[in-house]
Amino acid sequence: MSIERHVKLFRNGRNQAVRIPREFELPGDEAIMRKDGEKLIIEAKPRKGSVIEFLDSLKPTDATFPEVADQPTRPEEIF
Repeated sequence: MSIERHVKLFRNGRNQAVRIPREFELPGDEAIMRKDGEKLIIEAKPRKGSVIEFLDSLKPTDATFPEVADQPTRPEEIF
């Protein structure tokens, strides 16, 4: 079931605007808007995930990795 609500359009300078009722609020402070015929579609802008979220989403692998000799680090002079 979709929710409908009657809203008023108004002018904000040279732009037409609409107030978004609380029950339709989107997260964040940006959105994507597109027009499909006579319809306006507004979607929340996908948020960028953190590196940790990405790594957590990866599935374990059965791959084998070659042995790497643990070389001690040596000091480097940086001028």
